[in-house]
Amino acid sequence: MELQANMIKLNQDVATKEQAIRMAGQLLVDNGCVGPEYIESMIARNNDVSTYMGNFIAIPHGTDEGKKFIKKTGISVVQIPMGVDFSADDDDTEQLVTVVFGIAGLNNEHLQLLSQIALFCSDVSNVAKLADAQTPNEVINLLKEVGK
Repeated sequence: MELQANMIKLNQDVATKEQAIRMAGQLLVDNGCVGPEYIESMIARNNDVSTYMGNFIAIPHGTDEGKKFIKKTGISVVQIPMGVDFSADDDDTEQLVTVVFGIAGLNNEHLQLLSQIALFCSDVSNVAKLADAQTPNEVINLLKEVGK
């Protein structure tokens, strides 16, 4: 699957992790990947187990129950240069996120996407490049190996 420019929002300023997840989820809805109910399942997943992955990234995706709302595999990217805290409400440790990847995968296709994104983002310099990207095409070029 290929990352689409209309699935990328740059220079976003969000106050909460829920707002960031909703933004990533809405891109998936707007592009026909999921039904709107999937967004609630993304929030529920993050409430159960944080989708913060370290290195300033989060990869929210739906619960097993939310899979029924997936229409096609998709990935959205929300760049938040100033960051948003993804730590649990009862956790004093800040988990700053500058790039949010929204994931929806049919037939467990998202597992491959998750591992490819995690591998790319395990190098914090790659995350810095994503956080500094100025155009959707720049993000696409950085992530062109994701999904292949």
